[in-house]
Amino acid sequence: MKKLFILSILTLSGLCHISAKEMLYEINSPDRRICFSVKTDSGQQPAYKISVDGNDVIDWSVLGFSYGETNAFSSVEIKPRSMRPKKVNKVWRPLWGKRSAVKDAYNTWSFSIPIGADLLYGSSAKGPKTNATLEVRVYNEGAAFRVYMPTSRAIYMLNLEAARSLSREEMQIPIIESTEFNFAGDYTAWYYNGERHNIGPEKLSDAGGERLPIMTIRASDELYLALHEAHLDYDGWPMRLRTEAGSTKFNVIPEKIETNGLLFPGAWRVIMVGRTPGDLVDSHLIELLNPEPEMDFSWVRPGVYLWDWRIDGAVWEGYRYGMNYDSWVRMIDFAAEQGFQGLLLDANWYGPEFEKDSDPTKGDKARDVQRIIKYGKEKGVGVWLYLNDVAGTNYPIEETLAQYGEWGAAGVKYGFMNGNALEKNRKTQDITRLCAKYNLMVDYHDYPVHPFGQMRTWPNAVTREYCKAQLDGHQIFHPKTFVTSCFVNMVAGPIDQNNGFLELHQGRTTRRDNNQEVPTTVTGEIARTLITWSGATVIPDIPEYYRKYPALLEFLSAEKQPWRESITLAGEIDEYIVMARCNADGDWLIGAATNEEARTIGVPLDFLPKKGQFTATVNTDADDTHYLTNRETYRTQSGVEVTSASVLELKLAPGGGACVLIRTGR
Repeated sequence: MKKLFILSILTLSGLCHISAKEMLYEINSPDRRICFSVKTDSGQQPAYKISVDGNDVIDWSVLGFSYGETNAFSSVEIKPRSMRPKKVNKVWRPLWGKRSAVKDAYNTWSFSIPIGADLLYGSSAKGPKTNATLEVRVYNEGAAFRVYMPTSRAIYMLNLEAARSLSREEMQIPIIESTEFNFAGDYTAWYYNGERHNIGPEKLSDAGGERLPIMTIRASDELYLALHEAHLDYDGWPMRLRTEAGSTKFNVIPEKIETNGLLFPGAWRVIMVGRTPGDLVDSHLIELLNPEPEMDFSWVRPGVYLWDWRIDGAVWEGYRYGMNYDSWVRMIDFAAEQGFQGLLLDANWYGPEFEKDSDPTKGDKARDVQRIIKYGKEKGVGVWLYLNDVAGTNYPIEETLAQYGEWGAAGVKYGFMNGNALEKNRKTQDITRLCAKYNLMVDYHDYPVHPFGQMRTWPNAVTREYCKAQLDGHQIFHPKTFVTSCFVNMVAGPIDQNNGFLELHQGRTTRRDNNQEVPTTVTGEIARTLITWSGATVIPDIPEYYRKYPALLEFLSAEKQPWRESITLAGEIDEYIVMARCNADGDWLIGAATNEEARTIGVPLDFLPKKGQFTATVNTDADDTHYLTNRETYRTQSGVEVTSASVLELKLAPGGGACVLIRTGR
């Protein structure tokens, strides 16, 4: 083994070292478990690797960018922009999220990567050279890197002689990324899979072809990883991955990035690290890699929202619910009674949603909508409005959103966005920005751009349907689907899955849309509303079905955001999850859900205050409960005395769950 000549060892908490011969730079996490190494490889192309506890998890992988077909980084040596890494230790206090205070601690270092101007206008041309910038951050929860690329137009502008005869378009050569993730072992992975059950468990070498992030990986029983991106640029294509069968190397699928700016900041490439899959769920790494907001978002109200789409056709004691003013009033009254934040009015309120002449401000029930918004305000309840992309495209979008803001709407659910991934990314960012301008929260429906931590910069982006909503997917949605998506989709950010349906008797319902039953139990279904992280927990049933189960309704009403704390207490991908959240009043809620297998879980309560005795209401499946044959039976134990030393035993039926409410009064 070749002995390296060490030029120097920097002493800032052991953050890095530099090898003179190989130009090797290392940046460690604050706890020194994770090491990110970067160097110029034998082919003179920048490369990186990541190790955890001294063991490589990503072996040397190329940081690849090009201008068209010309490699931007050939024959270069990376150089640090400073003598040593910078140490950052801050606290982020989000408006809403998984917890009220988030530690923002990392070590960061930036590097210059020379780009020769001759790459674009010929080796014989004379002109100044410029640099790309590689930025690296290493947290205790993972590592991230991104590259700032000068656009071809910026490089041409350095040499006016070369650029004088060219048009603006001729100076615009697309940037193409080909970054690698060369995993050090044949690990097991799961992947986001659109509106289908997640792909996995699958050996990396068995993938072969295209895969979508987020990608959750089990490297060992005590090491889990997740691969995603953060702070996606306005001109950036959402990341996709490709691998060859038999390989453990994944590449970012190259896309031609065309931008009108002079500098293109690539998205952060993020490798999250945890000892358990729950560590990935609890992490804030994706959000932390986004900038803080520049606007006032104090008007954002996270919480539980009722929904009119699934109530349409429901019958209770002779009354038939519909998507109409009278039913809306009943829902608003119930929301006010229970302390829920509002009501979401879904499609067709302004006319058939896919018709081009359905005016999103004047059509069909627009007057009733204005009336119900006013009624909701009198009750302290907000009203969301659905807007289909057909209307969003064929009518002036800013005028539409400004009108909703003037009416006093609380938010917008934007449906069925068209376009390729880049077009959808740009449109999503535009609409999010406009919604913020008019004090509107926003939820994106059906195949949205994946979350990338934007809720830090835009706290009005409270959720998106980055999953299969369970009431739409009986052909693919199973109990295991939920306990897989928690460890895959939900790691990327808040998701809207529409949990909380309680008309679970056997057989068809009277609902107009998708009237099949949900594969769960009543306790499992309410537990899912807590487990699912979302700034808008959209629940789909009528008031009477919630009142039918008073202990479960009490639990649901206690889901008061913003959360003070969230802890994934236990869980395994594909199998089960146990989540605890501390609500805005200081009370603790526990939700547990399992796959198709029954299980009994012991849950230590050591997260409770160390002093004091508290009262718990424990809701579990009954002995005969089963998600296929007997969904509606459950058992409630009230007045259970617990302390931080207690261990609750939760019995979960196949496809079921448990809900525990602990009143602490703190």
